Amino acid sequence: MPKRKSESADSNARSMLYTTLKRLREESGKSLQDLQDETTYDRGYLHKLETGARLGSPEVMAALDRVYGTRTQLQQLWTLASDQAFGDRYAKFMDLERRASVQYTYSSGVIPGLLQTEGYATEVLGLGRRDRDDVNLLDDVAARMSRQDMLRGGGAPHFRALIDEAAFQRIAADPKVWIDQLESLLDWMEQPNIAIQVVPFAAGMHSLLGGSLTVLWLPDGKSVVYSESSTGGDLIEEPGRVEALRLSYDLLRDKALSPEQSAEFIANLIKEHKACTPDPT
Repeated sequence: MPKRKSESADSNARSMLYTTLKRLREESGKSLQDLQDETTYDRGYLHKLETGARLGSPEVMAALDRVYGTRTQLQQLWTLASDQAFGDRYAKFMDLERRASVQYTYSSGVIPGLLQTEGYATEVLGLGRRDRDDVNLLDDVAARMSRQDMLRGGGAPHFRALIDEAAFQRIAADPKVWIDQLESLLDWMEQPNIAIQVVPFAAGMHSLLGGSLTVLWLPDGKSVVYSESSTGGDLIEEPGRVEALRLSYDLLRDKALSPEQSAEFIANLIKEHKACTPDPT
């Protein structure tokens, strides 16, 4: 996960978002209690949105757009603020990701972000935050969940995920969260534009081991790669390097289980974990 910019480097988009929220409420003559009643979001939370203490989520912005009659203005500002909360190169990647017609990804340690459930994402994004009170965790989870919309609908890209078997050995702390995540993968696999393949330990060593990689095909025929490790990420646009990484991906795909075999692998894991999980009733 790319590191956030410092608070002193807060984006103009984020500043515009929270000042716009405050201005719209004042111009409407509504109180925070009125907004709570009309949106069902807590007034304290809404106040934090207006002061910039919280970034919020697409859902709350959609609710506020409806209240103020601003169509999608707040949702668009939220998207800009969310993008600019990260490093410039990752923000550029997210912009390219929204435009891509094909996306191939490989993950060695965790389920890819675009396929994560809210519970699993909360645990993954919460790692490393236990020594401090990070009020941005819920916002980060909401941002990750909102990105999944690009995989649905008529204009969705073709998406292929190669997931290392190691990711399936690092289970979530809550058995229900883990089972929900595994079942969600099977649900994703039912979509015609999505293919998920498990890379078994039997595939042996390979050149992508230890990190994650995303290849994007853009409408103009250009390809870019975003490579990420535990120390940061790199957006690669140089054609020679992109082609080499695409080849590495193709070679790894040849070693992976087929989508059908992968679905069977995941279904068996679900059975095993359900058998080991006590029935709450």
